[in-house]
Amino acid sequence: MLALIDGGNLRPTAKQVSEQAGVSLRTVFQHFSDLEMLFATAADRQAERLGHLMKVVPIHLPFEVRLMAFVETRCAVLEAISPVRRAGVLQVPFSNAIATRMKWVRRAARDESDRVFAAELKELPEDEREDIATALHVATEWYTWETLRSYDNLPVSDAKRVMTRMIRALLRKETPK
Repeated sequence: MLALIDGGNLRPTAKQVSEQAGVSLRTVFQHFSDLEMLFATAADRQAERLGHLMKVVPIHLPFEVRLMAFVETRCAVLEAISPVRRAGVLQVPFSNAIATRMKWVRRAARDESDRVFAAELKELPEDEREDIATALHVATEWYTWETLRSYDNLPVSDAKRVMTRMIRALLRKETPK
């Protein structure tokens, strides 16, 4: 399933999965009781194969170093997940397994941006803090990355620069001269 999605087929059928795997359709359903289980397993495998991209940004580092490390890591992950995420977005209304996993991933991404930029968020007026944290999450989310890359047709380097600029603007940090 993941190979088909990576190849551009965003809605592979069980028959296509069986053909890709070189097994019968019956064999697919001997391993997976239904498509929901197949989707869940594919989502879990996607997480496994991208685990090496997940790097924890130490919060004790200066802002500039944290910012660059966060943007590098986040953009590498967002770029790598894009084909499967596009397919997942199509399945969310029909698949509890995919919806649950995507909700978890979004929550983890929010938690990470809150953690990495906690010091800067704490400096903001209390009545603005949650709004800015939410905006920061949205600015660094896959949907924003997809807009920059697929709709605005920016190369990775330009999309990274835009994301960096959005983070700086939200946290009121000027670009170093």
